[in-house]
Amino acid sequence: MIRQRTLKAPVETVGVGLHSGLPVRLTLRPAPPDAGIVFRRTDLAVPVDIPARPERVGDTRMASTLQAADTGEGAQIKVATVEHLMSALAGLGIDNLVVEVTAPEIPILDGSAGSFVFLVQSVGIIEQPAAKRFIRVLKPVEVREGDKWARLEPHSGFKLRFSIDFKHPAIDATVQEVEVDFERESYLSAIGRARTFGFVQDVETLRSLGLAQGGSLENAIVMDESRVLNAEGLRSQDEFVKHKILDAVGDLYLAGHPLLAAYVAHKSGHALNNLLLRRLFEDDTAWEWARFSSRRAAPRLFANDWVGA
Repeated sequence: MIRQRTLKAPVETVGVGLHSGLPVRLTLRPAPPDAGIVFRRTDLAVPVDIPARPERVGDTRMASTLQAADTGEGAQIKVATVEHLMSALAGLGIDNLVVEVTAPEIPILDGSAGSFVFLVQSVGIIEQPAAKRFIRVLKPVEVREGDKWARLEPHSGFKLRFSIDFKHPAIDATVQEVEVDFERESYLSAIGRARTFGFVQDVETLRSLGLAQGGSLENAIVMDESRVLNAEGLRSQDEFVKHKILDAVGDLYLAGHPLLAAYVAHKSGHALNNLLLRRLFEDDTAWEWARFSSRRAAPRLFANDWVGA
């Protein structure tokens, strides 16, 4: 059977929150079968656990933020900017993990998911004595907001197609639409190193809202009105659109299990991605559970190592 996966041992790193600007220690700990991905605030007098679930997503301004259950003060307990780590865990096929943080935000590291992939790979992954559960999409589900939209369609594996339209010279000069099919491509080589990006002219507004306090040229692609300011430039000519796919993979993994689906979107973001998951789960006829008794029975994506070499 296709088995659940967790880490062989705990591993940790330190960094700064992109939006809070706060220093944070991140510790990833193995978890038992069927535990799922659970975020734990260890900086509190009594640690608080927040499961990675779509209904726990609160604030979606510039990031996906998980929020503790609405029980008095618990409503204020959050873990922000989870999408890059969740994307890496999806790409590595990690089902069960405790994510401990000493601040209300995941560290941004280099602005991509690559650092999280390397962190996990440094201690290794083990299979567990329980079947991995997949969410198979049975019919199209779509959400729209103006000219922005996102859709899930039935598919035997997992692929994503995304198009962007920022009307900015530096972005317009790059690839505007990309499809990534994880049956043919590995996570890390396809999208894992694509960095987040932002605009100098937005910094003052964002910081007045308590956002982008920790942003810098070290952890984001930064642009002025016409060009990329990072001395090293872009990692690829499709880095902008591929980072949007990276974000979508992380947002969709908040479903709690890997999807068997095709995701197609135009100008979507964290809010629409979360609404898409909620819309999916509102309709019991739109999805079903799937397990595979053998690698041969599974879609080729899951019969091989998702991440690759």
